[in-house]
Amino acid sequence: MKANKPTIYVAFLLFLGTFFLLSFPQHCLASNNRRLLAYNTPKKTVNEYLKPHNKIRAKLGLPPLKWSEELASYARWWAYQRQGDCAMIHSGSDYGENLFWGSTGRQWGASDAVAFWESERSYYNYYTNSCDAGRECLHYTQIIWKHSQKVGCAKVICTNGYTFIGCNYDPHGNILGQKPF
Repeated sequence: MKANKPTIYVAFLLFLGTFFLLSFPQHCLASNNRRLLAYNTPKKTVNEYLKPHNKIRAKLGLPPLKWSEELASYARWWAYQRQGDCAMIHSGSDYGENLFWGSTGRQWGASDAVAFWESERSYYNYYTNSCDAGRECLHYTQIIWKHSQKVGCAKVICTNGYTFIGCNYDPHGNILGQKPF
């Protein structure tokens, strides 16, 4: 039996479509793909995050962090995942990650988040390499982690009006048993 031209054409299109779908890694086709959120962060925004980070590091003689669009894209992707609930849940990536949450009634920005993380400095004991009992200091130690070289950050206003800010660091810090510098 001889196949007609429309049947061959449809079969070819099905083959081509299947080949196309199988040729791309699944993460490239995902609807929540963080690559879809990639764009160049405005220089003003980059500086709003980099300056306070690097001012803290400079006080300790540490090298400055450089901005990473890849990390910013990841931070943006995660921030959008949290936009519906504004929950302080870490993404679980291999990047270092600092999160900030601000309530309504104020315009929260990069300097607020970094200042909040830096405020943990008073709870960090360099000699014992530990936080004071019942206190958090790992956001601060991530900022001053000597081997972290890059940072990328993002901010979203959540559906409840709160602000969610996240910064990711590469390589990550807070390695058990190691001091930040």
